[in-house]
Amino acid sequence: MSPDVIAHAMQALAEADPDIARALPQVGAPSPRERDRGFATFFSTIVSQQISTEAARAIMGRVNTLLPELHAKAIIDIEGQALRDAGLSWRKVEYAKGLAEAELAGTFSADGLEHLSDEEVIAAITALRGFGRWSAEIYLMFSLKRPDIFPADDLALRVALGRLKGLDDKPTPAKARQMVAHWAPWRSVGSLFLWHYYRGEPV
Repeated sequence: MSPDVIAHAMQALAEADPDIARALPQVGAPSPRERDRGFATFFSTIVSQQISTEAARAIMGRVNTLLPELHAKAIIDIEGQALRDAGLSWRKVEYAKGLAEAELAGTFSADGLEHLSDEEVIAAITALRGFGRWSAEIYLMFSLKRPDIFPADDLALRVALGRLKGLDDKPTPAKARQMVAHWAPWRSVGSLFLWHYYRGEPV
């Protein structure tokens, strides 16, 4: 999403929600965030699960040295031990091989997701081992640039929403989804704003 789209969406969100209208002048609009589409992004999602950004970057550097072209057949052909030596756990090697097998078998198509609805994309991604709803929603937001996604399982998002709304504690994922229903059709930009607010909330 471009800065112009974000600016338009933030205006609409401020009109729909007085708490956003109050907070927006204090922290400003969020910056765009984008990720590549395709198989390599799904592979890097597996790598980055439950480890630091720095560790994930180091592992991906070693994988890219091993496999300059990161695609399904390359993952199938490489020995699992080589991926393990690059820093993936055996569980993540299993997930990566499963992703590649699904891509080659045609039961999953990373490039075909852009033609599906939001819910169809979520169903396709969560059918893969190692991918939950949060991973699917992040892909929808940042790779497919869908405008109305709210990844309610994200902890920082719910902490920020609780603070924005003056709650004593963060809402549950189900409650959070209810609380932002009126942000449609701009819940992706609302999510960006909450992450931005989480980092820059005035004291």
